[in-house]
Amino acid sequence: HLSGCVTDALSVQTSLERNFDDSKNFGVRLIVSRNEQEIVRRRDLRSAISELFQGKPDIALFYFAGHGYIDEAGGYICSGDCETGDDGVKLSDIITFANKSKAKNKVIILDSCHSGSAGDRPTDESLAEIKDGVTIMT
Repeated sequence: HLSGCVTDALSVQTSLERNFDDSKNFGVRLIVSRNEQEIVRRRDLRSAISELFQGKPDIALFYFAGHGYIDEAGGYICSGDCETGDDGVKLSDIITFANKSKAKNKVIILDSCHSGSAGDRPTDESLAEIKDGVTIMT
């Protein structure tokens, strides 16, 4: 459990939900593990990411703070039920969701170990390539 990650997610939520004048800005869906018993499960995280990139908003923004993992098959973000790292949500799946989204702008912010691999040019054709309108920040 990374309490700093929860704090980071709450800070991002606060920054995005309201403008400086307190008017509404982004609608934010916050998914966090607040304690050891209340973990975010991979299937729920992957489903939430898929849902985020559906529809046709001006901006679809995904922010993740937590564990990351990388191996020869690619990078992953790790939910609370991950045991080996490669059982997390594949970064290539997240990029594919964003690439297929009808949102004008798709933003992915990854605050985790190995998140920089998300922007690597894939050498394997089965991996997702970043398309126009998709921005990744690590």
